[in-house]
Amino acid sequence: MKFIPNILFVIALIAGIGFFAKNVKKLIRNIKLGQDADVSGNKSQRWKNMAMIALGQSKMVRRPVAGILHIIVYLGFIIINLEVLEIIIDGVFGTHRVFSSLGSVYGFLIGSFEVLAVLVIISILAFWVRRNIIKLKRFWKSEMKGWPKNDGNYILYFELVLMTLFLVMNATDVHFQAMNAGNVISQFITPIFSGLSEGVLHIIERSAWWLHILGILVFLNYLYYSKHLHILLAFPNTFYAKLTPKGQFNNLEAVTKEVKMMMDPNVDPFAAPAEDEADDVPAKFGASDVADLNWVQLLNAYTCTECGRCTSECPANLTGKKLSPRKIMMDTRDRLEEVGKNIDANKGEFKDDGKQLLDNYITREELWACTTCNACVEACPVSINPLSIILDMRRYLVMEQSAAPTELNNMMTNIENNGAPWPYNQMDRLNWKDE
Repeated sequence: MKFIPNILFVIALIAGIGFFAKNVKKLIRNIKLGQDADVSGNKSQRWKNMAMIALGQSKMVRRPVAGILHIIVYLGFIIINLEVLEIIIDGVFGTHRVFSSLGSVYGFLIGSFEVLAVLVIISILAFWVRRNIIKLKRFWKSEMKGWPKNDGNYILYFELVLMTLFLVMNATDVHFQAMNAGNVISQFITPIFSGLSEGVLHIIERSAWWLHILGILVFLNYLYYSKHLHILLAFPNTFYAKLTPKGQFNNLEAVTKEVKMMMDPNVDPFAAPAEDEADDVPAKFGASDVADLNWVQLLNAYTCTECGRCTSECPANLTGKKLSPRKIMMDTRDRLEEVGKNIDANKGEFKDDGKQLLDNYITREELWACTTCNACVEACPVSINPLSIILDMRRYLVMEQSAAPTELNNMMTNIENNGAPWPYNQMDRLNWKDE
């Protein structure tokens, strides 16, 4: 009978980690639906970006209040959960605070965890007030209704409960309190439980212990369904982020080859393409659905924190236009999830559902409202690039559907006919000097 708690703990641990692994496998599968992307080279700069941006939170602190609060919650939550290792060992082998034999070192660690837990609770309350009472504008945009709005609050409640359970667990642990080392916060909570028998205290401590570890396992698996997946994906996302200048537009290899052939006087225009080159021509220019985007862009979509910094910096959005870079990323992720569910439902094969990212999720009005200023890219705290998706979808509209706005079509016609964007014959360009 005494081994039943250990058996139940192992079952819960295996189930929690197993379900998480299953979701990670599905996540990787979905990201790999994207096209290949060249992310080779300059590894040192990539590692530096990951260390500075994902780990060091360098872009978060550009807005000091939110940045500092985020660092407290992030570091506090990660550091405090180092004690999960002790919980796992205790749960599997039936020990109790197995690392307490470390003496003063253990007291220092747990004491630090308790202080951090209080700081995390304060930060969580501040975030909740900013989101629900002050109602910062970027948290109340049209795309933040329903699940996205609730998800932000759910995660705050989750973290608040986990930190509270950690402190209650320590406060009702008679053995830990008797050590009088590391209980820098929990000693002030202990009087709340005064008058209770040691047996009742043990039940409360065990309940808090179980709820704490089960809560962590639930939280781990909740990540896949939440914007807080960025806790894990921020690291690879910043590593694989674009290193070339932000304004640099990528050229399609097939188009580049065609232009070079046109400019090469030695090329036979009537020659049939070589067999190995025939397959190089893309099936589609640009992107109309998620499978046309590259895998880094799909990773971007899953990494989006929905913080709205991109949208709050977007000049098009600020002037009342429909475009919201955050919505671009959220729509891409939603469509990718829909495609993934389609594949799951059809035994690993995607069956046409009559939908696509363009028009069904992202409108043409949104795409053409973008000024390509890169403000959204610069503002993102985890190096997401909404502009790259916008440009690829614009490329599809122009090159596949000839569906550019009238002004743009006129400009391209003028360039083709007159060698300049203006509707003047080349011979008339200097007429202005006679006026």
